[in-house]
Amino acid sequence: MPLPENGAPWPPPAMATPYAEMRTDDAWYSGDAQRLARIYAGGTRGDGRRRLWGRPRPAPGGRDTRMHIPLPGDIATTAADLLWAEAPTITVPTPATQDRLDVLVAEGGVVNTLLEGAEVGAALGGHYLRVTWDTDLARRPLLTVVHADAAIPTFRWGLLVAVTFWHELTGSSSATVLRHLERHEPGRILHGLYEGTAESLGRRVPLTEHPETAALADSLGPDGDSIATGIRELTAAYVPNMRPNRRHRGSQLGRSDYGAPLYDLFDGLDETWTSWLRDIRLARARLIVPDSYLRDRGPGRGAAFDGDREIWQALNIPPGEGEGITLSQFSIRVEEHERTAAAITRTAVQMAGYSPQSFGEGGDAVAATATEVVARERRSMVTRLKKLGYAVPEISRILYVMLLLDRQLYTPGLIPERPTVTPADSVSEDPETTARTLSLLQQAQAVSADTRVRMLHPDWDDTAVAAEVDRILTETGAAVPDPMQAGDRD
Repeated sequence: MPLPENGAPWPPPAMATPYAEMRTDDAWYSGDAQRLARIYAGGTRGDGRRRLWGRPRPAPGGRDTRMHIPLPGDIATTAADLLWAEAPTITVPTPATQDRLDVLVAEGGVVNTLLEGAEVGAALGGHYLRVTWDTDLARRPLLTVVHADAAIPTFRWGLLVAVTFWHELTGSSSATVLRHLERHEPGRILHGLYEGTAESLGRRVPLTEHPETAALADSLGPDGDSIATGIRELTAAYVPNMRPNRRHRGSQLGRSDYGAPLYDLFDGLDETWTSWLRDIRLARARLIVPDSYLRDRGPGRGAAFDGDREIWQALNIPPGEGEGITLSQFSIRVEEHERTAAAITRTAVQMAGYSPQSFGEGGDAVAATATEVVARERRSMVTRLKKLGYAVPEISRILYVMLLLDRQLYTPGLIPERPTVTPADSVSEDPETTARTLSLLQQAQAVSADTRVRMLHPDWDDTAVAAEVDRILTETGAAVPDPMQAGDRD
């Protein structure tokens, strides 16, 4: 499929609704109060009540006292941490290929790329992993993340067969928008530069007309708009956050962690904290004094009351009129606000698919074993496994594409193999618990030194384990020579 024709509507009609929903998700994820105010300007809840962020902003010079609590961003960050905070193990059978893969993963910061993608994907419903190259920057393929609101995918039988990435270039304005479109298809990548408006893609112009795309013009093939990759595989992958998409059943797009939906809960949490801070402002002690207590500052300079003055001369106050200094100080409804905020947070986190303990709720200072932690955070662990089920196959495939491109461009003798991606354990035993367990097993003579070493270092290979066992037996004096190897002593 070629790049879009001149004058095509933008965004494409099929993506207009998903993009609008992603804008809402992005506003909550960003934590930007101005974005929230723009999204909900004049909007109401389902029950007709006006949202906190849909209320009119104060007049110029007035103070906006609305407060935003970044729980949506915290949910997205926690979602990513549960998946990739600990680096996964990525392996292939061939040692030479493994060595090269280790270089690509380490130098390319692949784990950080996975973290970024998972966090943005939790907010927007998914993300894309793209493999490209730039010989001026690095002698290896580059793995990058593309956000879901900057892509137009094409699916067939549930599989991604092509995708167009786009972004607005510098120099765009409200009247003229410059967009660079990058379409990935099996075996080639197409590039196009368009000059249009916010609603229209406009006309296609040469890549050389903008400095950010000019360098691509020299790499285009005979057709004038594409670059051959030299491999048959698609150089992009879509990683859904979770399926199915509840808003659009049958769609291949993933759903956001906010897609329960949680917008009313987020809005309610902000309203609760806004009310709480309003109580604090109103509870500041104030003195109400009669006009006669004020001291004239002079013509045109008004009058004031000096609250720090200790001695006052007699004031001409008519007796019996009840005039005097009155202290005004309202109470702060701390417990009510705190309980409401905690209940909303707990409900939002659970509806997003996580345990409150993953967000520091309901914790205690008592050390817990890995089994106890998993039991407390079972909901988070189940959600983690579901997300990994969608992510791991796509990550494995895109890493295989990296190896194919690496052989094509940089390492001719490389043998590309599809890597096995093994996520790290979500919860590890603390060292004290592990040491206590190993000590009890040793006292009961229930396990060998080899088994104890493997329990303590599950990531070690057989050679490292055998060497450690030999050192332990030698140090403890348990190493006994084999009589059969001692020779004839007669």
